[in-house]
Amino acid sequence: MSKTPDMHDKKMIAPKPVMGVPEPTANIHDLLALMARLRADCPWDIKQTNHSLIPYAIEEAYELAEAIQEGDIEDIKGELGDVLLQVIFHCQIYAEQQQFDLGDVIYTLQSKLIRRHPHVFEADQLPDEAAVKKRWDEIKAIENAERERRGKPKRSLDAVKAGSALMQAQSLQQAASKLGFDWEGVAGAVEKLEEEISELKQILPQAGESMDAAHKQALEKELGDCVFGLVNVARKLNLDAEAATLTCVHKFRSRFGFIEAQLAKQGKTAQTSSLEEMDALWELAKQHE
Repeated sequence: MSKTPDMHDKKMIAPKPVMGVPEPTANIHDLLALMARLRADCPWDIKQTNHSLIPYAIEEAYELAEAIQEGDIEDIKGELGDVLLQVIFHCQIYAEQQQFDLGDVIYTLQSKLIRRHPHVFEADQLPDEAAVKKRWDEIKAIENAERERRGKPKRSLDAVKAGSALMQAQSLQQAASKLGFDWEGVAGAVEKLEEEISELKQILPQAGESMDAAHKQALEKELGDCVFGLVNVARKLNLDAEAATLTCVHKFRSRFGFIEAQLAKQGKTAQTSSLEEMDALWELAKQHE
């Protein structure tokens, strides 16, 4: 485990829980103590692991992006806090495991920022953006060499950044295409999609059929293949699968909001209405778009 020079032999001590009923402050140490208290006394927080928290970290990042786009300052502060919570939560768990703490994370981040900005912190100033980019690539090459020394060799698809499943799928396909692993036109991608859908249909449960863990796992695999194939079709059509899906998400929100508004005028809710009633309003919502 990489440590700071001064912390190499330090004994890892997780933050101590705050006692009593705490008051909110702007002090990071008080936040660490509050998180430690939650890990000690809250049943939900106690059972969390670094792996179980992964979906929440992704969700909070998206909610922050949405708040920034909407421009509500109070919402932005709240969502930034939720993102920070994920960092604090993970650090607390790793500190409990004697791995590292928030100080190590902050040190690593500062080291990276200083290392990657020599044009800011070194005497030799770089003249323009092109020179900055060239120096950046040189630094990344050094970092990649260090990763290889740690047993993590660089592969062709490593340049694909983390993101939503759709974003990663399309980026991976684009990267593989540049290496010659692709169909010439969209027809091949469509044919592959149809093949994947056929395989999914073959294992769909019948009405009333129960599914064991193995069946669910098989369905998840085949469904994933279908989504990946659909993303491939989008890519071959020069469409952004993420943007297309978000358009559908916003459309669904809008239409269902219309349904609820119309039902409210009748003194009803979605829970007290039939599927037929809501489907008729769905069609009406489409006419109002």
